[in-house]
Amino acid sequence: MLVISMATGRATTAVPSPPQRRRTMSALEARISLVAALASQASSVSQRLLLELATETAKYVFPKKFEARTLEEALMSVPDLETVKFKVLSRRDEYEIREVEPYFIAETTMSGNTGFDFNGASQSFNVLAEYLFGKNTTKEKMEMTTPVFTRKAQSDGVKMEMTTPVITTRLEDQDKWQMSFVIPAKYGANSPLPKDPSVRITEVPRKIVAAVAFSGFVTDEEVKRRESKLREALKKDGQFQVKEGTSVEVAQYNPPFTLPFQRRNEISLEVESEAGGWRLEAQVANSYSHMYLKLLTARAQNKNVNALINMIKDGDGGR
Repeated sequence: MLVISMATGRATTAVPSPPQRRRTMSALEARISLVAALASQASSVSQRLLLELATETAKYVFPKKFEARTLEEALMSVPDLETVKFKVLSRRDEYEIREVEPYFIAETTMSGNTGFDFNGASQSFNVLAEYLFGKNTTKEKMEMTTPVFTRKAQSDGVKMEMTTPVITTRLEDQDKWQMSFVIPAKYGANSPLPKDPSVRITEVPRKIVAAVAFSGFVTDEEVKRRESKLREALKKDGQFQVKEGTSVEVAQYNPPFTLPFQRRNEISLEVESEAGGWRLEAQVANSYSHMYLKLLTARAQNKNVNALINMIKDGDGGR
């Protein structure tokens, strides 16, 4: 190309510059970039896992407390996990009467003739844990619950939140025990079906129980001793009696690494009222509620409230 200089007036030929080459990433640089990206991703995942671990650990490090009746109970701790809901109806010196709300369980029959043999209990625990943590038809994860129940029976994947307690039951006619996990309430009747045929899903109906808490490790001897003591105490209750055919149920709230004096265990027996008992109390409460509503309605309608009160005093109930 011909170029004329303004300073000299001479014409010169310009040499075109070579085209710029696009710089390509070397293999080493590509590896370094990949490692950096993976490190960043790993850091993000690690932070999330650490947060999840810290959250789960806190449930055990900062447990929730039951209302303590004795010094022994005051030292007990329970993991801050979903558990069975109940209402305390009354307290005695040696036990308390509870109304337990309905709940669902995953249960399995234990091998061996005891509900507290380490090998049999571990095997049953693992079978139920596999169901909760994904060995089921929908494979959904669920959180841990408490307690684990072990009970003497009166008759014969979704990863779920673990519940507490774990429950164990003995089949009276076969001398077998059953262990069960509480299924998180949000699943209920829609609980996924287990893939393991030895696991059964069962609904436990509303019931009234007499319960006793104790610490330490659970043994057959300790359960028999406390069951016998509870049955004797209930004979003198006067308001509640052991329901015919009832078998003892044991609830264990804590993981294996919990110190003995911090462990919370309970035995319970299903009971029913004598001479009306709590059912009569409930009827009286409902009757007073009915009367109160009648009074409110009368006042709203400008009726003679005093006349209605006199009717209630006379036993008419304001009907």
